[in-house]
Amino acid sequence: MTVTKEFLKAEREQSWRVDIRALMKNKERTGLTRVHMGEVAADERVKSNIEVNSGLTKEEAMAEAQRCLDCPDPTCISGCPVEINIPKFIKYIEKGEVLEAASVLKETSALPAVCGRVCPQEKQCEAKCFYWLKMKKEPVAIGHLERFAADFERESGQMAVPKVAEGNGIKVAVIGSGPAGLTFAGDMAKLGYDVTVFEALHEIGGVLKYGIPEFRLPNSIVDVEIEVLRKMGVKFEMNFIVGRTASIDDLKEEGFQGFFTGSGAGLPRFMNIPGENYIGILSSNEYLTRINLMDAANPLTDTPIVSGKSVAVIGGGNTAMDSVRTAKRLGADRAMIIYRRSMEEMPARVEEIKHAEEEGIEFMTLTNPIEYYADETGRVNRMKVQKMELGEPDSSGRRRPVPMEGSEYMIDVDTVVVSVGVSPNPLIPSSLPQLETTKWGTIVVDEEKLQSSIPEMFAGGDIVRGGATVILAMGDGRNAAASMHNYLQEKLNA
Repeated sequence: MTVTKEFLKAEREQSWRVDIRALMKNKERTGLTRVHMGEVAADERVKSNIEVNSGLTKEEAMAEAQRCLDCPDPTCISGCPVEINIPKFIKYIEKGEVLEAASVLKETSALPAVCGRVCPQEKQCEAKCFYWLKMKKEPVAIGHLERFAADFERESGQMAVPKVAEGNGIKVAVIGSGPAGLTFAGDMAKLGYDVTVFEALHEIGGVLKYGIPEFRLPNSIVDVEIEVLRKMGVKFEMNFIVGRTASIDDLKEEGFQGFFTGSGAGLPRFMNIPGENYIGILSSNEYLTRINLMDAANPLTDTPIVSGKSVAVIGGGNTAMDSVRTAKRLGADRAMIIYRRSMEEMPARVEEIKHAEEEGIEFMTLTNPIEYYADETGRVNRMKVQKMELGEPDSSGRRRPVPMEGSEYMIDVDTVVVSVGVSPNPLIPSSLPQLETTKWGTIVVDEEKLQSSIPEMFAGGDIVRGGATVILAMGDGRNAAASMHNYLQEKLNA
C-alpha cells in the first residue's frame, strides 16, 4: 500500500459534516464563551515544579466542545502539522465519549498529552478556527480539549494501544528520541516495521525531557506516551551515540534498512561578546538539561549547578521563558529577561509571557548585553547593556534592533543564561561525509519526502529546520514515515 498525503487526508473525511450556514443560525452555539483553564496561583507555583495549568473538568470540556461548529471545510485541521481530525475528537468530547476522543487523537498523534500542553495552538490549529478567521471571536480551545482527552484516558486506567500491522521483518533505526523521532517510530510501528530508537542520553524524550521544565510538561506525562510506543513494539536503546557507539555502517550490518535522523539542534549559540567565558555564564541548553535531567538543582548531587540570586536570561523565546522561570523557582530574588526587541516582537507564547509576568519576572526589552565583568574568582558579577530602538524589518519580518549611542549602563548579575538560539547537532553529518548539509549544518532533504542525499536516510525536526516547535517536528516525523514506507516497499518490490 502506498501512503500519500491524499491517503492521510482521506483518513479524516467524515460524512457527518453539515452546512455552516445552518450552524450559524444556532445562536446558542455561537454565543458560548470560551472556557479558561485554571492555574495554580503564582505565589504558590514558584515554590516548586508543580504544573501551572490545572486542566479542564469533564463538564468544562463538554461545554467548550459545544462551541465547535462542525465546519464543512474544517480549516483547523490544515493548521495542525500532524493533521489530527479535530472536529471528530471534539464531537466525541461533546457527547461525553472521551475515550473515543482520545482514540481519534492517537490515529495521527503519538504525543497528544504533550501537544495539548506545549504546542502553540494559537499560531496553528486555533488560528485557523472559523470563529477566529471569520467572526473574530475567541477560537475553540483545541489545545485544552486535546490535553483533557489525553489526561482523561491516562487517569481512567484504560490507555488504548493503537493497532499495529503484522510485522514485516524490516528493521528501521531512529536516531534521537525527541518529538520527531518518537512520532516517526510510532507511525512505522503501525505499518509493521521493526523499530529501534537510539538515544544518546540516559532518558528517552529528547527536548521533551531535557528542555521543557516540569512546571510546563511533567516528565511522568512524557513517560506514559513513551510506554504506549513500547507496547506497540518500539524498542529503545539509551546511552547509544550513533556515529560513536556504532556507525551507520555497523547498524546496516545488523540488518537495519532505513534510518530516520531526528537528532535535534542541541549545539548552543553564544553572542561572542567580551567576558562570555566567565564562570556563571551558561547556555540555556546546559542550564535546563542539567536541572531537568541531572537533578543539578540538588546541592547534594554529583554535578550541582549554582543558580544565583540575580539571574539574567538573554533572549525572548520559549526556552528563555523556561530558563528565567526555572531561575525564579531556584530562589532568584531578581530574575530578568534581557531582550533586544520589544514585547510585541517577542517569539515566546503569549501564555508563557503571561505566566512569567505573574511570577514576578522582570522584562528588560529593547536592551542588549555588550560585555560581562567578573569578581576576583572569575565569576560574573556585572553586565554592561545597551538600549536599542527598532529600525526596518529584517529577514524574519520583525523590526531590526538598532543600538542607541551613549545608552550603555551596568546591571549587577551573578548568573547569566544565554538563550539566543541553537545550531544542529553536528555528529551525524560529521560521521557521514556523503550526507549533504547546508552552510548552517542542517541536513538537506527533499521538501516533500524528507529524504536526504543518502537514499535510505530520512530526517526531520531541528536537524533539518534548525529550530522548530514540538508539533512541527512531529509533522516531519509523520511525513518521513510515510515517505520511508513508500521507499522501502518500492525497493522490496523492485
